[in-house]
Amino acid sequence: MANAIRALAMDAVQAANSGHPGAPMGMADIGVALWARHLKHNPANPHWADRDRFVLSNGHGSMLIYALLHLTGYDLPMSELRNFRQLHSKTPGHPEVGITAGVETTTGPLGQGITNAVGLALAEKLLARDFNRDGHAIVDHHTYVFLGDGCLMEGISHEAAALAASWKLNKLIAIYDDNGISIDGQVGPWFGDDTAKRFQAYGWNVVGPVDGHDVDAVDKAIAQARKSTDKPTLVIAKTHIGQGSPNRANTSKAHGEPLGAEEIKLTREALGWTHEPFVIPEEVYTAWDAKAAGAKAESDWDARFDAYAEAFPELAAEFQRRMAGVLPADFAQIAVDAVVKAHADAQTVASRKASQIALEAFTAKLPEMLGGSADLTGSNLTNTSSTPNLRIEADGKPNNGRHINYGVREFGMAAVMNGIALHGGFIPYGGTFLTFSDYSRNAIRMAALMKTRVIHVMTHDSIGLGEDGPTHQSIEHVASLRLIPGLDVWRPADTTETVVAWTMALGNAQRPSLLALSRQNLAYSPKTNVDEIAKGAYVLAEPPKGKAKAVIIATGSEVQLAMAAQKLLADEGIKVRVVSMPSTNVFDRQDKDYKKSVLPKGLPRVAVEMGVSDFWWKYGVDAVVGIDTFGESAPAPVLFKHFGFTPENVAATVKAVLKKK
Repeated sequence: MANAIRALAMDAVQAANSGHPGAPMGMADIGVALWARHLKHNPANPHWADRDRFVLSNGHGSMLIYALLHLTGYDLPMSELRNFRQLHSKTPGHPEVGITAGVETTTGPLGQGITNAVGLALAEKLLARDFNRDGHAIVDHHTYVFLGDGCLMEGISHEAAALAASWKLNKLIAIYDDNGISIDGQVGPWFGDDTAKRFQAYGWNVVGPVDGHDVDAVDKAIAQARKSTDKPTLVIAKTHIGQGSPNRANTSKAHGEPLGAEEIKLTREALGWTHEPFVIPEEVYTAWDAKAAGAKAESDWDARFDAYAEAFPELAAEFQRRMAGVLPADFAQIAVDAVVKAHADAQTVASRKASQIALEAFTAKLPEMLGGSADLTGSNLTNTSSTPNLRIEADGKPNNGRHINYGVREFGMAAVMNGIALHGGFIPYGGTFLTFSDYSRNAIRMAALMKTRVIHVMTHDSIGLGEDGPTHQSIEHVASLRLIPGLDVWRPADTTETVVAWTMALGNAQRPSLLALSRQNLAYSPKTNVDEIAKGAYVLAEPPKGKAKAVIIATGSEVQLAMAAQKLLADEGIKVRVVSMPSTNVFDRQDKDYKKSVLPKGLPRVAVEMGVSDFWWKYGVDAVVGIDTFGESAPAPVLFKHFGFTPENVAATVKAVLKKK
């Protein structure tokens, strides 16, 4: 069974002429121990709610999971393994959720897989809290992770491991492929950690080291890990990278390049594997086949769920709704009510406070919303009256909290949220300062790649945060985040725009969102076309009389500057239109007619945003009131004047453009 994995790995990598054969060959026996003896899954239904979750954190070893999926009976035919790493295949270079049946998360950037797994395990624990009842355990599964030296070197692994221990995620079991080799060779000179003591210090169980090529030893280690009631477990498995290869095993040569035809021939001989490339004997398929066991496991769960539904029909229906990712039937009305109230109240508040107002409305009605902050709750305002802080009791059971204190772990928070979203049953959102999005950026990118509904609440979005200075003042961040494909960035200007942004973020199940919010208060802008906010940009204000001679485009806190500049210009007889553009991403997806109605051809355009100016030229602007340096430390009003973010300067810029025309 293990040699089938080794053969498929070296054959597929050789056929592609690229890839990583060493990890799959070294971890093959571990794969047998877990997948053939412990993993609860049904190849015929990869989305069964109570399946165990499996994460290949060392995603470069993708042929391991592809071989396992193929051999156990998933919809991954041999033709796809032959097509490894080729265009539009179901076997891309690194595992991708949504591409390959049975892949739970997209891995490759090392350390994020184990962190996603922490999110998966946390979601399981909290769903069990919300839905299990005495005699009815409908949520009861484990999260298993394979990881290597590279994952443990990445700093995010520290964040993940510490959180997992604090949350007492006893159903999280990580198996560490301890082979001592990375691309640059023997890891000793740069990775001398005592991994066992490190994880014990976090508060994990540690089992091993065990012989990773002894299936029975790994089997027993996993069985021991499954007995834990209050701690996650790390199983340390000593292996030989490229196991079976006479000349490449235990070398970096086995890590990230094909073995070569001659070495594969020698490896086949060493393993006693006499079959042609991509040929698996029927008896091996039979040994691996998990379809019958998987069907029975799901059938047994179906019977338990039917009994649960009879005893608790409302809970059963709610569980099914949440796992399907469907919002409550009355969500549209909830959203309308929140927008109408914000419009009627017309409050002048910071958009971070407007966000909290929106959250109060939505978290009260959507129990699947699971919030948090990276140690900035009082600044991000992600907490609400419906979301008490999550706490894990001494017995490992969670309280009824729905707001997570992630600690100072922006990257970890973002990747954990990805795991929570991937599990199903929750819509995670988490806050930090916008400038710290640099720490979490790759996890934000991964959310976009995976099309997960994760919502990032990024406050203190500009030089408007003031005295903390340039280390905390976002300049390039909004523009660069807008460039991530599949991510909707919102920078709302007032309470109504903020509520609409939240409505859009919650309503889009296939796209992450990021809200860039102000620290300082923002004046409410009266509007008559609230329904157009959802299109990403709209005409906020026309000149009082006559046709506009120019357009001011503004976002977020700068909309109030545009409105004030419009009045100054009107006093001089210069008529301008003000366009609020809270989401450039959403606006860019509108049809041409709508875009032309908002930004008519022939009218000079001036963009105003406290960020890099380069972004705005794509909209055919004639000038940008922006900032292309780092900020300064001073009170916000002083900074606005220093950098030219005043109504007078915006008006002067418009006049200068018109003069040139």
